[in-house]
Amino acid sequence: MTFQLPFELPDEQRAALEAAYATPPRAYHNFQHVLEVLRHYDAAGQGPGWKQPVEVALAVLYHDAIYNAGQKDNESRSAELAAEHVARWMPSRGIDIVRVQMLIELTARHGTFSPDDVDDEAALFLDCDMAILGAAPAVFDAYDRGIAAEYRAVVPGWLFKINRKRFLKALLARERIYLSPFFHERLDAQARGNLRRAVTVKR
Repeated sequence: MTFQLPFELPDEQRAALEAAYATPPRAYHNFQHVLEVLRHYDAAGQGPGWKQPVEVALAVLYHDAIYNAGQKDNESRSAELAAEHVARWMPSRGIDIVRVQMLIELTARHGTFSPDDVDDEAALFLDCDMAILGAAPAVFDAYDRGIAAEYRAVVPGWLFKINRKRFLKALLARERIYLSPFFHERLDAQARGNLRRAVTVKR
């Protein structure tokens, strides 16, 4: 792992997790994405801090473990896999698996929450996953291309472009892109710049 987790991840569990992220092969929602979200998890831990660091870290590890572009049950199935793996490899750790699953399932509704809709810890977790929007332009563009690649075999290109632009415009129109003060202050301006460019560029 690039960053130290607040627990020891058994080798068999890590292998099973990485295998899940490799199935099917993905251009963006892969294990590298998890490592990037862990980087933001680490930054938030050194900033506001985590009340349930173990549960949030597990939510980060498993939030996209099951991912098929366009499917509506990715998050619920990822939450189920997290519960299965914790029961198998971490049964005596006292982990609040209900909390882990709730955090994972919240990611299905990215871009629909306002700060008052979730607790402070959930806001930070969701912002870690959305931090890519506020990345450097080249990194954001690579993310945008990765999402397009994942949908290429699922929907016609013209339909993807319409839906993608609609989603990005909706994010841009929100009063708050990031729910937590920590990420709002750090990434909002860059995220809005990336989104404006993405919705105006001809594809």
